[in-house]
Amino acid sequence: MAFAQTNYTTGSTPNTDPIRVMVVDDAVVIRGLLGRWLDADPALAVVASHRNGKLAVDDILRSDPDVVVLDIEMPEMDGLTALPLMLAKKRDLVVVMASTLTRRNAEISLKALSLGAADYVPKPETTSEVTTSVDFRRELIDKVKALGERARRLRGRGRVMRAETNAGRTASLAPVGALAARAAPSAMTARAAAPEPAAKGALKLRPYSSARPRILAIGSSTGGPQALQQVMRDIGTSIGEIPVVVTQHMPPTFTAILAEHLGKAALRPSKEAETGDTLMPGHIYVAPGGKHMILEKDAGAVKVRLTDDPPVNFCKPAVDPLFDSVAKVYGSATLGLILTGMGHDGANGVKTIAAGGGSVITQDEASSVVWGMPGAAANTGMCSDVLPLAEIGPKIVRVLKGMVR
Repeated sequence: MAFAQTNYTTGSTPNTDPIRVMVVDDAVVIRGLLGRWLDADPALAVVASHRNGKLAVDDILRSDPDVVVLDIEMPEMDGLTALPLMLAKKRDLVVVMASTLTRRNAEISLKALSLGAADYVPKPETTSEVTTSVDFRRELIDKVKALGERARRLRGRGRVMRAETNAGRTASLAPVGALAARAAPSAMTARAAAPEPAAKGALKLRPYSSARPRILAIGSSTGGPQALQQVMRDIGTSIGEIPVVVTQHMPPTFTAILAEHLGKAALRPSKEAETGDTLMPGHIYVAPGGKHMILEKDAGAVKVRLTDDPPVNFCKPAVDPLFDSVAKVYGSATLGLILTGMGHDGANGVKTIAAGGGSVITQDEASSVVWGMPGAAANTGMCSDVLPLAEIGPKIVRVLKGMVR
């Protein structure tokens, strides 16, 4: 079987092997189904399948998967117990949690993200629903591929860096000419095969708006819950005079819990948005799963309206409708933020915010779990900054204080 070439590397030649996947689920029908779906994609190969966490943990080193799809509720050892044990055995392992849409499982999934899981996939409640769910199948495969490819790219860069470090250590013991002839070609080839994240200077940036922001609008997806919590911790004391609106790609139940977590992180009131909510300064509003959130002016106030319109960019809620409506209401006083996520949702909204005179910050590649959404936003040339996650909160605080122009 021929496999499509990817962007990762294990040395001087690209790694064309499929991404190795382990499936862990106590239901034999589900294990078989997920295995067949994943194996059908030429970029993926299922190397192991287990009915509980203990068997999976014991098999991690032998099977050596790149990605584990891990169920939560299993006999003998559940997914949350197995997760840290797996990561202890293989530090660069990517774990995707799979759970049904109950409040308990949503809480556990978000807890798993804090323990090192890369992402989660909401699983339909019954076997028949799993079998017929096109969305579940697409989301599972897309996330396994995107996260597996990124892990391999990072692993390849790490090997290149170690090789260069070792070459540097050898320099004091070998003739300079001999070292250059032996080491330089392989390092250059590896860099070409696994390019570094785009440098900030290589991206076109636009000045920040001269208007002080009157709202912060955020879009995020894969890796977003943890990134959002860090940003909220960093800006919580500075958003007392503006509302914050958030669209995170999440299903129902998950978004209500996310709103609670963001409120705790920011020490601010936070809720899953409802139609008719009037935006209040210092409050956080999260778009509910399965609905688009847009803002509208109403008798001098700004209110939330939820819509059941079709998905945008395969997402519901989607970032673009929110950003478009925010730009329409707030114009040059809009501050947007795009965090880690798959796809390109939000890129068109970034253009709308920029056209209205507002400003947008986006997360950089190195700190993103997936540089899909932020990469698409950055490449519009309409962002004012592309920053590591740790620098985003402090920059927002400065912008809100009028210290950045």
